[in-house]
Amino acid sequence: MREASSSPGRGPGDGPGDPGLFGPTSVTWQMHGDPMMWVAGVRALYLQALHPRAVRGVMQNSDFRKDAWGRLMRTANFVGTITYGTTEAAEHAGARVRKIHTMLKVTDPDTGERYRVDEPELLLWVHCAEIDSYLHVARRSGFRLTDELADRYVAEHRESARLVGLDPADVPATTAELAAYFERVRPELAAGPEARDVDDFLQRPPTHPLLVPARALLWRRVANLAYASLPPYAHELYGRTAPPPATVTRRLVTTGTILRTVPARLRWQLPPKHILRAMARLGPGSRPAPYKLDSRAAILDGPGRAQRGNGGDGTRWRTPG
Repeated sequence: MREASSSPGRGPGDGPGDPGLFGPTSVTWQMHGDPMMWVAGVRALYLQALHPRAVRGVMQNSDFRKDAWGRLMRTANFVGTITYGTTEAAEHAGARVRKIHTMLKVTDPDTGERYRVDEPELLLWVHCAEIDSYLHVARRSGFRLTDELADRYVAEHRESARLVGLDPADVPATTAELAAYFERVRPELAAGPEARDVDDFLQRPPTHPLLVPARALLWRRVANLAYASLPPYAHELYGRTAPPPATVTRRLVTTGTILRTVPARLRWQLPPKHILRAMARLGPGSRPAPYKLDSRAAILDGPGRAQRGNGGDGTRWRTPG
């Protein structure tokens, strides 16, 4: 639920040869080029909305209801910038987010308490919900990562946590630490009025009347799949059921398989073209590809063979079939 307004054109410091904060050898570089990141981003919104203090900051300090699409795209642009942009562009995006956060305060409607949106506990929740969602959806949909590589991914994102104002030493560095964090924070979670607003938007986002059929056919499926991939306690809080875990995994694998058949070069043409800009800056060897992580890490060995393992929140699933 963070955003930054980086230009989709050349950003600050877009000089040749700078690999940025993560670089082409990182897990982040390879995984963030996967099309299932869009489903993962919607899951992150669902999860983030369950922290009343955090989601209240979004609803009281933004035009989420009127410009939700713009906010989602700015968030995606921020993730793309810190992943594939130059070091200077990433640092600039982080500095902008930190500056905006210092100016925003929230009022608890029940107690009248005033607090800042950049309280470390709130920033940590947003960060962990994002990283867990990205990792969980990618692995469960067939993006093959060993447990060691999954831990590397979590550790790499102590750097993104630093960008938004957290002390990296206070941020989970392994999937086990991430799972322990969710166990610790669960008593604070609830589906309050703001979470219901987010749920309602994600199910029925405002759109042009001519696009309503497409919303029902395409977007609703994405939103429902993202919701279904949440941990069981999130379904209980929202009060809406989800299909059995094996069914959800099968649908994630099927969706991932279909999306990954779209040529990467075509997918990456969508604005703001962070990956193409990074490849132009660093050369064709910087192209994101899962096989670069591990010789066994083909995107999918065959339909229905999803990665067994822990997506980060401690929830395990059954492989379909």
